[in-house]
Amino acid sequence: MAFWWPLLVLALALVICKFLLMLLPSNVPSINVDASDVLDDGNQTKENSFIYIPSRRQTDKVQCYEPATMKYLGFFPALKPDEVKERVAQARKAQKIWAKSSFRQRRQFLRILLKYIIEHQDLICEISSRDTGKTMVDASLGEIMTTCEKITWLLSEGERWLKPEYRSCGRSMLHKRAKVEFYPLGVIGAIVSWNYPFHNIFNPMLAAIFSGNSIVIKVSENASWSGCFYLQIIQTALAAVGGPENLVEVITGFAETGEALVSAVDKIIFVGSPAVGRMIMRKASDTLIPVTLELGGKDAFIVCEDVDVPHVAQVAARAALQSSGQNCAGAERFYVHKDVYSSFVAEVVKIVKSVTTGPPLAGKYDMGAICMQEHSEKLQNLVTDAVDNGAEIVGRGHVGNIGEGAVDQYFPPTVIVNVNHSMELMQEEAFGPILPIMKFNSDEEVIKLANDSKYGLGCAVFSGSQRRAKQIASQLHCGVAAVNDFASTYMCQSLPFGGVKDSGFGRFAGIEGLRACCLVKSVVEDRWWPLIKTKIPKPIQYPIAENGFEFQVSLVEALYGLTVWDRLRALVHVLKILKGQNPSTNNKRRNE
Repeated sequence: MAFWWPLLVLALALVICKFLLMLLPSNVPSINVDASDVLDDGNQTKENSFIYIPSRRQTDKVQCYEPATMKYLGFFPALKPDEVKERVAQARKAQKIWAKSSFRQRRQFLRILLKYIIEHQDLICEISSRDTGKTMVDASLGEIMTTCEKITWLLSEGERWLKPEYRSCGRSMLHKRAKVEFYPLGVIGAIVSWNYPFHNIFNPMLAAIFSGNSIVIKVSENASWSGCFYLQIIQTALAAVGGPENLVEVITGFAETGEALVSAVDKIIFVGSPAVGRMIMRKASDTLIPVTLELGGKDAFIVCEDVDVPHVAQVAARAALQSSGQNCAGAERFYVHKDVYSSFVAEVVKIVKSVTTGPPLAGKYDMGAICMQEHSEKLQNLVTDAVDNGAEIVGRGHVGNIGEGAVDQYFPPTVIVNVNHSMELMQEEAFGPILPIMKFNSDEEVIKLANDSKYGLGCAVFSGSQRRAKQIASQLHCGVAAVNDFASTYMCQSLPFGGVKDSGFGRFAGIEGLRACCLVKSVVEDRWWPLIKTKIPKPIQYPIAENGFEFQVSLVEALYGLTVWDRLRALVHVLKILKGQNPSTNNKRRNE
């Protein structure tokens, strides 16, 4: 007992010291970012207040407007290939400087960003809301919290996972030391989607910059306005730590711009649809650069009969309706055990009927506008097809006062039952606030149903038995699984994120995502240099001796024989050959 007391006292003292250090004010400077261009001061003229643009596919500029109100926000240039290559060239020069930066400098950059984000949550969420139509709450959940968690994880563990990692040397290289070293790749390219404009920029940027790279991010034409402001935050923070200009670039444009980026960088990260992901892969094959694809999803949400139905129904509603259907890893297929099917549907309908959709900054709305033009029409087509094939709408939310002259970019949350896998709604990614609920009878059946999809991003399994939920989740073919919860994996930033099948491949976030921004180099060196060096045994030196092959056979047996006695006997033969002897048993053993 006396032995443990000093250890306990020491541990307690360390805890107290750590707590006291947390109370000390951090030495992190504040940054000022000019937000005058993105603040709605109400001084816009009547002519420019509202504008309807039939298509964003302009050839020379990207038009920006609020999906909720169609208020004009401005425009940005659609960069041509030569302009993209010039941006990448500037980022490449900056990267050569940044690659020599210390982890201390990189951590300070992250701390400055974290401080700014925490102090300006309202501004960041409002900009995200105006550009994509999501509510402030959804912006906070999906944009702020995930980004802060990633920064915190990198501050805590990032350097550890980028330091050289020592590995075992094996039996033949006992005199060596083996390690893996991680070097920056150069210029990372990212083409990101519109659904989380703040997080989708910061997520690849943080990993790229912390690992010593530069990054050029092509933002979606549906969220260029916010993306260009978020770049100002990053560049101001970099300047505060003495980082080079052009280390982080945000570019705007359409398909031509994205194709040019893929052709110019050292790695491409793409977040978007499977169709565009395939085009990215084809383009990347020209220069043979690594690709990470995070594509569509049709995540299964499984509810067993032994759950707390009201609680799980609330989670299900959040999973399907978050961010006005702008969900990342959101649930799109709901499988409910027959014994609780009716009660679960009733609970979900009650929740959905209480949800009101409207301009997110104009009042207290649970959901905002659909960001992409004409997407509400696509959602209605999926619903209509399901109803025409026997499905039934049992509950819908409300659309609030969206104002006169506003374009119809709102879709009420919708609960549909009597669905099956022959319907497009259960096969195609909806990316909208629709809850199609299907009944199942057994665990085996629901596993088969959940795996019957071309997508494989994530899943959520709910059961009163955690063991049962884990067993079901382990048999689902997807990259992300939550047991008795939804989307909690993404708040654990030590975990990789990504899918399989048409949901893509490769991983971002976590250790795997951080190291995916690196050139992974295997290094072997002498352990006791210069005392012990590798020397080629005489039987296999050039010209190879007559018994060179016999030597090799005996050496393999000495190193890898299945029993100790086999290895000892082979070692004796190796030593005899090295001494110039030619054991008579060798030929006999070879013939056997």
